Amino acid sequence: MSQEKVDRYKEQKANRKQIMAREKHEKFLVKLCAGLVALALVCWLGYSIYDSANKPDTSDVAITTTAIDEYVNTLQQ
Repeated sequence: MSQEKVDRYKEQKANRKQIMAREKHEKFLVKLCAGLVALALVCWLGYSIYDSANKPDTSDVAITTTAIDEYVNTLQQ
C-alpha cells in the first residue's frame, strides 16, 4: 500500500503543471460565467427601471361638469 501511495505521488508530481493549469482555467471560466450572469441581471434590472420610468401616460381622464353646471344654474335662478 505504501508503494501505491508513492507511485501516485510521483505521478501527481510529474503532471502538477498540467493539473494546476487546468484548475486555473476552470476557475477562470467559473468567474467569467458568474460575471456574465451578474452583468445580465444588472442590465435587465436597469432596462426594466428605465422602461417603466419612460412609459407615456396612457390614462385618459374624463371630467363631467354636469353637477357643477346644475348647481351654478340653481344659484343663478
